[in-house]
Amino acid sequence: MLESDMNRTSERAAAALDLLPEDMREPAVAYLIEQAEKFRVLQELVQEGLDDVAAGRGSEWKFGDFLREAQSIHKKAG
Repeated sequence: MLESDMNRTSERAAAALDLLPEDMREPAVAYLIEQAEKFRVLQELVQEGLDDVAAGRGSEWKFGDFLREAQSIHKKAG
């Protein structure tokens, strides 16, 4: 993100926080931090998957076969 975009985004976020009652500001910031951390982890996991595929560690699987196997296991356990 360009610095000017980041500044504009930061200003908009600060303005939005100013619109909230004082007691809602910290939870709002905590929520944004939590979502950002989840997004960062998701990006890392996606990259790990892409790296695995590029290194030949991935294999194609068919969802129907997977579902049948899962149902079979569930029936045996039940």
